[in-house]
Amino acid sequence: MTAVEPEKTYAPHGRRGGLKASNRIFRRMSMVIAAACLLPMLAVIVAALTGGIDTVSHLAETVLPRYAGTTAYLVALVAVGTLLTGVGAAWLVTMTRFPGVRLFEMLLVLPLAFPAYVLAYAYTYILDHPGIVQSTLRDVTGWGPRDYWFPEVRSLPGAALMLVLVLYPYVYLLARAAFLQQSSGAFQAARALGNTPLQAFWRVSLPMARPAIATGVLLAVMETVADFGTVSYFGVQTFATGIYTSWFALADRGGAAQLALCLLVFSLFLSVSERISRGRARYHHAGKQAGKMTPVELKGRARVLAWVACGLPLFLGFVLPVIVLFDMSFDSEQNLLSRRYIGFIKNSLTLAGVAAVITVSAAIFLGLFQRLQPGRLSAAASYIARLGYAVPGGVIAVGLLVPFAAFDNALDAWMRETFDIRTGLLVTGSIWLLVAAYMVRFLSAALGAYEGGMATVHSNMDAAARSLGQTPMGMLRRVHLPLLTPSVLTALLIVFVDVMKELPATLIMRPFNFDTLAVQAHRLAADERLEGAAVPSLVIVALGLIPVILICRQVGRR
Repeated sequence: MTAVEPEKTYAPHGRRGGLKASNRIFRRMSMVIAAACLLPMLAVIVAALTGGIDTVSHLAETVLPRYAGTTAYLVALVAVGTLLTGVGAAWLVTMTRFPGVRLFEMLLVLPLAFPAYVLAYAYTYILDHPGIVQSTLRDVTGWGPRDYWFPEVRSLPGAALMLVLVLYPYVYLLARAAFLQQSSGAFQAARALGNTPLQAFWRVSLPMARPAIATGVLLAVMETVADFGTVSYFGVQTFATGIYTSWFALADRGGAAQLALCLLVFSLFLSVSERISRGRARYHHAGKQAGKMTPVELKGRARVLAWVACGLPLFLGFVLPVIVLFDMSFDSEQNLLSRRYIGFIKNSLTLAGVAAVITVSAAIFLGLFQRLQPGRLSAAASYIARLGYAVPGGVIAVGLLVPFAAFDNALDAWMRETFDIRTGLLVTGSIWLLVAAYMVRFLSAALGAYEGGMATVHSNMDAAARSLGQTPMGMLRRVHLPLLTPSVLTALLIVFVDVMKELPATLIMRPFNFDTLAVQAHRLAADERLEGAAVPSLVIVALGLIPVILICRQVGRR
C-alpha cells in the first residue's frame, strides 16, 4: 500500500505579488518612521556644528559651565531621591506586612499622574513667603519677614524635590517587580548565617534587584533632563531652560542648537547606559521548591516607621497637591466652561488625539515589520524609533524647526521670485510639525505597549493566517488587532496623556494663537497667577489619572 503524499497548495501568482507588495510597504513605512525619528537629532548636530566657533566660545565662557553644573547637580539629587524613596517603599510593601500595606501597594503609583510643574505650582502656593505656611508661622510667633529662616522652595533643591515626588514610581514599580520575583532561598541562607533582615536585604535582595533598580533610576533621570516646566518656574538654569532662552529671548538659533547638542549627548549617554544595564540583567527564577519569600510582620515602632515611609511620598506627591489645587481653584475666577477655556481644551484634545493615533499607527508598522522580517534592518529601525524617548522635547523642537524653517524660507523666496506669491510658514506654522515632534518623543512608549501585547500572540497564528492567503495587512486587521485591542488602547492612552502634559515642545512649536491647557497653566504661573494655573492643572491631572488607575489595578492583581 503506497502512502499518498499530501497535495501541496500554492498561493496564486497575484497573491504572492500582493504579499511582496505588502512587505515592501511595511519596510518603506518603517524606514520613513525611523528617518523621521532620526531627523531632529541629525539636524541638531548639523546646526550646532555650523553655528560657528565664536558662539561656542561665548557659551563656554558664559553659560555653559553653569548649565552643565546645575543639570548634573539636579540629576544627582533626583537619582538619590528616587532611589531611596522607590526602593524603600517597594521593599516595605513586598517583604513586610503592616495594616494598609495592600492599599499602599497600589496607591504609591498615584503621583505619576502629576506633571512636576503642576506640583511646583501647588507647593509654591503654600510654601512661598505669602503662602499659608509662612503666614501662619508669622501670625503664631509674631516674627517679621527677616526674623526667621525658611527653606526657599524656588530653588534647585526645591525643583529636585518636585521631580522626586512624581518620578519615584518608576523606581518603585521596577523594584517591586524584582523583589516579587526573588525566591526565599538566598535570603533565608543569609538569615541562617546570622544576618538581620536589614543586613540580608542589603547584602542579598538589593544586589539581585540592582538591574531593575538601575533601569528605574535612569528612567527618572532622563525625565529630569527633559523637564522644562519645573526648572523654568523655579528659575533653575539648566540646559532645558537655556535652549528656550536662546531660541526666544536672545533669538540665537546657533546657540540654541549647540546647547541642544550638549543636552542630546547627555541624554543619549543616559539612554545607552539604561540599555546596557537592561541588557546585562539576569533573572534566575527558582522553582516551586525554593518558594517565595515570606513577608515579615512588623510591630510597634517598625510598623509606625513603615507607615511613615510609605505614606509620606503618597501624601506629599498626590494627596496634599490635590487638596491645594482644589483650594486654589475656588479663588481663581477661571471658568472651564467659558469660550476661551473650551478653546484650550479643544486644542489639547485635538493635539493629543491626533498625536496618539499617528504615534500608535507608527508603532504598529514598526512592530509588524520587525515580526515579519526580523533582522538587522528591522532591529535598527526599532532602535532608532526608541531613541526619541531619551531626547528632551526642547531638543526635538529645535531639531525639527531648524530644517523646516530653512525649507519654508527657501520655498517662500522661490515663490516670491517666480510667481510673486508669499507662502509664509507652511510647515513650521502648522500643528503637523508639532504632532511629528510628539510622535518622535513618545513613539518608544507606544512601541513598548504594543510589543508587550504582541509577545502573547504565538507565531503559529501568523503562519495559519498566511496559509489561508492573508497578506500582512489582512493578518494585522483580522488577527492581530482583535487580539491586541487592550494593548493598542493602552498605547493610545499613554501617548494621549503624555501629549497633554508635554510642555517644552508645545511652547516652542505651537502655531500662533494655538494654546493648550499646559501652555495656559505655564503662562498663568509665570505671571504669578497661581490660583488661575490651578484650573488647567487639575484637568491635566484628572486625565493623567486614567492610565495610572489602570496601573494600580494591575499592581493590585500582582
